[in-house]
Amino acid sequence: MSQQMLRNRWDEAREKAALKAGADGDSALAVLIRQFQFKDIRPKAASEIELTHASRLLGHSTEEMTKKVYRRVGEIVKPTK
Repeated sequence: MSQQMLRNRWDEAREKAALKAGADGDSALAVLIRQFQFKDIRPKAASEIELTHASRLLGHSTEEMTKKVYRRVGEIVKPTK
């Protein structure tokens, strides 16, 4: 899969999710979905699993690197689907 193919699929999925949120009457969520960027996935994943696992998944040599750069503090929520 090329970088452009991945980009296109990402953009299409994001737009489809935003349209569904809008159709369900949640225009604020639709706006947030459209603002979400592909680069947001890495820190989100690192923040939602155990630090040791996140560090290994991201290929870091130390957990401190993962904690310092990628961990985000906030509420952990379940995905919509």
